[in-house]
Amino acid sequence: MVSNLNYTDSELEALLANLESDMVERKESWRGDASVKGREAVCAFANDLPNHNRPGVLFVGARDNGDPSGLDITDDLLRTLADIKSDGNILPPPTLIVERKILRGVAMAVVIVCPSDSPPVKYKGRIWVRTGPRRSMATAQEERILNEKRRYKDTPFDIQPLPSATLEHLNRLQFEQEYLPAAFAPDVIEANDRDYAQRLAACRMIVSADETVPTLLGILALGNRPRDFVPGAYIQFLRIDGQNLSDPIIDEEDVDGTISQMVKRLDDKLEAHNRVRVDIVSGNIEKRSADYPLAALQQITRNAVMHRTYEGTNAPVRVYWFNDRIEIISPGGPYGAVTIENFGQPGITDYRNPNLADAIKVYGLIQRFGVGIGIAQNELKKNGNSPANFDVQPTVVLCTVRKRT
Repeated sequence: MVSNLNYTDSELEALLANLESDMVERKESWRGDASVKGREAVCAFANDLPNHNRPGVLFVGARDNGDPSGLDITDDLLRTLADIKSDGNILPPPTLIVERKILRGVAMAVVIVCPSDSPPVKYKGRIWVRTGPRRSMATAQEERILNEKRRYKDTPFDIQPLPSATLEHLNRLQFEQEYLPAAFAPDVIEANDRDYAQRLAACRMIVSADETVPTLLGILALGNRPRDFVPGAYIQFLRIDGQNLSDPIIDEEDVDGTISQMVKRLDDKLEAHNRVRVDIVSGNIEKRSADYPLAALQQITRNAVMHRTYEGTNAPVRVYWFNDRIEIISPGGPYGAVTIENFGQPGITDYRNPNLADAIKVYGLIQRFGVGIGIAQNELKKNGNSPANFDVQPTVVLCTVRKRT
């Protein structure tokens, strides 16, 4: 990945004035279709089809000729632009920074987009690329180029190959009937110039159409038996009748399968054990209250699956349900921009497994990124539970949720 996202002000002004550059997009405002076209540009910069290996720049508040439009650069606008990274429409999530800059003596919003380690990148199920002034959906040949680029980058662990796996270890029916329709727009799927291997490669499930070795992502998202290749790819669930691990276990299950199967099976388990009280005497309307808000448990457990490390460990995610609390234990501590000190703070997020995050979003198990802990805490508060407590260590994160009293 390009590590330096910074341009000097003079470099930005030079890019702003270069009307022939394919590394620049200019928008007078963020109204109308500008937000759509702007996101398409961010997607294209992340794909970096021309292989510049330098960040692309979206200027908001600039006319097509580079002159300032006089747009008021408010904090709300900057937050809206920053949400491009986490709103779940561009997958895998792009690496970008948003700044307010004084260029040509006038304020502009500047979005600097780093080329992705994991192309192709999609915006709402379509792969956008840029060559010269042209911004368009990628052709089959351009997709192949992007897939080839990925092979020679320092790729994240979640799309590194598993040499002992073959295409036969992937569930083709699940891919074609469940994953693919959710990952790509219908018109892209209907194109006749992409075969099975090319489609798998575009989703990063295999190394490339020519090297059909499944990636870790492919096995986790589509594998017939993921634990045959990734021993820690499961959730250990225990329902303990007491407050200590030494107390009797009344329900135990290793919840496994593909990512979507595993999360859905855990949801069933959580719902089955969550006692709901019914109050029919304190008022005219029946009131129901659960020991735990299911939505909070879902957010926390899905975060644990998405952000855990699969490298260098065979440990599962653990969900231990005691009489007075639930403990969710995720292997792997903070990653990247997330530290022990800033863990859980709004707006602070990073992705150990960016492509797995993409797959979880495609399966509809999350709606957007970076808000899971906040949603969980809000749901706990509304239900009358105390806030979830996070014990963050370098190699593990323990979340404790207390029973509603």
